[in-house]
Amino acid sequence: MPLDFSLDSDPVLSVAAPDRAAPLRQDVDGLSRGWATARVLRVDRRNRFATDPAAGGRRRIRLEPASDHAEELPETAVFLGRTDEGRHIWALPVEELPDDPAVASLRVTGADLVEGDGSLASQALALLGWHRDTVRGREPQHHPRRVDAGWAIEDPFHGGPEYPRTDPAVICLVHDGGRRVLLARQPVWPAGMYSHVAGFVEAGESLEGCVRREVKEEVGVEVDRVRYLGSQPWPFPRSLMVGFHAVGDPDAPIVLEDEEISEAAWFDVDEVRAALDGRGDLMVAPPVSIAHVMLRSWVAAVDR
Repeated sequence: MPLDFSLDSDPVLSVAAPDRAAPLRQDVDGLSRGWATARVLRVDRRNRFATDPAAGGRRRIRLEPASDHAEELPETAVFLGRTDEGRHIWALPVEELPDDPAVASLRVTGADLVEGDGSLASQALALLGWHRDTVRGREPQHHPRRVDAGWAIEDPFHGGPEYPRTDPAVICLVHDGGRRVLLARQPVWPAGMYSHVAGFVEAGESLEGCVRREVKEEVGVEVDRVRYLGSQPWPFPRSLMVGFHAVGDPDAPIVLEDEEISEAAWFDVDEVRAALDGRGDLMVAPPVSIAHVMLRSWVAAVDR
């Protein structure tokens, strides 16, 4: 029987953030009144934000008093939800944060954030990135009007409301049913770094169909027993990574027809285990990504 497994933990960016408080998005007066005691997460154009030390060597997103940055609720702010104490949380775009050890990107610091903060940051980055895209290339008089506390826009050309888009993408751990896993690398990655085959879902395509197509297109291997593992927001700019594992034939020829892939190879579980521990020549995806959790869970299943 081919190896079957599930994720041994939730990806760090998938752990639920504080209350999103969606009904408040249309309460214009209530949100305006709440600004006086609200907290803001400032995010710069490089998608960096500030963090502070937390217990256990973790980091916590720095939520600053909103009144320190504006007397009234700015039009550019987007509503993220409420703290446990009921204070409103907003994301506020800024041009540049100082180069400081406390300021980092989600890719760098995401795995070190306390539970829920990664999801909060993902929400902020995805929304602010969407708003940047909606005005790119437009004259100011043609910018859409923000409504629902930044969760929708009204476009002056098309009329009705538009909502943030999320682009689904699949990522698949291809294994041989036992001790070997198929990993690939993109030419822009650091030397020795490999990860799973991934790609965006096309129009009219199922997630499982996308898995089979992407693996075949990128490495030339046909897979079966496609099984769902989990998902993770990936706000670069606003994707949802949907994780699967599937079985492939390690004796099938690897054919690289997609220019996005420069190399692909089968690796033994011992090589992968060493890479997860930071040993050996193989490099794998960082802990902030679902790709890392998928590999770690597969290794644990093989070792059982």
